[in-house]
Amino acid sequence: MKNLFAVAALVSLAACTPNDAQQTALQCDVSLIVLGVAQDAGKPQIGNPDDPAWDDPSLRRLASSLALIDRRGENPKRWLFDATPDIKFQLHNLNESAPTDKPAFVNGVFLTHAHIGHYAGLMMFGHEAAGAQNVQVFAMPRMAAFLSSNGPWSQLLTYHNIFAAIMEDGAPEQLANGISVTPFLVPHRQEFSEVVGFHIQGPEKSALYLPDIDSWDKWDVEGTRIEDMIAGVDHAYLDATFFSGDELPGRDMSKVPHPTVSHSMARFEPLSPQEKAKVHFIHMNHTNPLHNPNAPQREVVHKSGFDIADEGDEICL
Repeated sequence: MKNLFAVAALVSLAACTPNDAQQTALQCDVSLIVLGVAQDAGKPQIGNPDDPAWDDPSLRRLASSLALIDRRGENPKRWLFDATPDIKFQLHNLNESAPTDKPAFVNGVFLTHAHIGHYAGLMMFGHEAAGAQNVQVFAMPRMAAFLSSNGPWSQLLTYHNIFAAIMEDGAPEQLANGISVTPFLVPHRQEFSEVVGFHIQGPEKSALYLPDIDSWDKWDVEGTRIEDMIAGVDHAYLDATFFSGDELPGRDMSKVPHPTVSHSMARFEPLSPQEKAKVHFIHMNHTNPLHNPNAPQREVVHKSGFDIADEGDEICL
């Protein structure tokens, strides 16, 4: 794994200039790049004026997203996982590592669900912004119905800025030779749509993208063990919204259920070192101490054998 760009270069809202680290980017034929690691609202989060990230661009983080890149051929093909409110910055940085002749274009967007950090960025494909044409948006049936029944998303469909490709639980979407993406349902708040994660298969390796889930235990009851999912891939990007259960004083955290990083590490302790090394924690709330590069919790995670996703990380598939 190699980091493609410094955090400061990625997340500064004032400038998104590539640095020297980008020149040493991995040049695999097919790869995944981390475009964001924060919970839906990013970091700093609105209404939190004391966050030092307001004054220090190096501490800013974009909402969680991955990019799948196929460099085989004259013009790279690119697919996004989730369309975040930070999509314009994320596409800018993606263009630095996988440039195309249409900087605002992607071959497709895979949506996990209808919480703001995962679909709101679609609006940037509209005629007020990119004016895109026929961007393929992969969505589950309820998610697609939500987009078609509610503005401004419905206008994107009417104007053919995007078109919906309806996915089916467990059915692979074949994107290119040796590349497929398979959605799988997960238990999480479903106010407007289903919630899915993705199994991303490349020509040589595979990855799991699962930014939101209520709990591993609830999935157990439904007949799926996260340990089995990890065993079936080479890399697993997993929900790390909260490090512990005391990050939202005065709020009932049962209303925002997620497996804490502490709980996940305890549960995964019996795994082999090789299995632990597959885990990359992602989708961290602005309160999560793992955002702080000097936080002792980061050392705990790494010493326990796990990884913390960073913006610019790239893995070959």
